[in-house]
Amino acid sequence: MTMGSQKALAAAKVYRDLLKAVKKHIGKEEYKKHFSEYITQEFRKNSQLSDPRLVTQRIKLANDYTFYLNSVHHHKDLLFSYNIAVDRSDEMKRILGKSAASVGLQLPEVYEP
Repeated sequence: MTMGSQKALAAAKVYRDLLKAVKKHIGKEEYKKHFSEYITQEFRKNSQLSDPRLVTQRIKLANDYTFYLNSVHHHKDLLFSYNIAVDRSDEMKRILGKSAASVGLQLPEVYEP
């Protein structure tokens, strides 16, 4: 396997992982699509880079963003679990949602005028 194909595989893996983290932690709603569109745009823009050092740097940056996004949300989950300085209504909604999902139901959307 050549060095270029290894970089391409690494970039594809980081790209998938970053999009997966964005969809999981930020959401897939229409008004949040600009996050994933920006990521796609940046990867396409940088796909023609020829400097291996710059390619490695961009792959590392994307990997770091993925790690950061996952870590922030893991930290938030820890704060929820220890009841530290967080709004309890969000935690209760999350717990109820998980409970409902475990039996195949969904929580109803709350109407807010």
